[in-house]
Amino acid sequence: MVGEQPGDVEDQNGRPFTGPAGRVLDRALDESGIDRREVYLTNAVKHFKWTRRGKVRLHKTPAGEDIRACRPWLDAELRVVRPRVLVCLGAIAAKALLGGDFRVTKQRGQLIESDLAPFVLATVHPSSVLRAPDDDAREAAFRGLVDDLVKVAEVLSG
Repeated sequence: MVGEQPGDVEDQNGRPFTGPAGRVLDRALDESGIDRREVYLTNAVKHFKWTRRGKVRLHKTPAGEDIRACRPWLDAELRVVRPRVLVCLGAIAAKALLGGDFRVTKQRGQLIESDLAPFVLATVHPSSVLRAPDDDAREAAFRGLVDDLVKVAEVLSG
């Protein structure tokens, strides 16, 4: 699974998906029947791009140059891991791996054949669940993420 970039917590402890978005991902993996211990997690951009607001480091969207600079590391990870299913978590990861014309809003949840892995699926980033405006929207966003991951679980079990 490839996310966008480390968040503040991930940057501080050096491991991907260990902050609030990681907790959402853990729940979604559990509900979809995927064992997180069997999942390789990484990011398209390897560094936390941020801006300071007071004492807080706020996420800043990585630029194309950040994505291009980190692509050799991501390609090396994919060569070593050789995933059966590659999951792009969010638009930045999907565009980094599937090209600038890919739209998660239109193509999410579709299993795509690719040279990167036998199957590639793009879905929302778990942090988008956290940013939903209210409880109902958060639940709907979470259910959508779980539904997408169930497709991955079905491929892995088949």
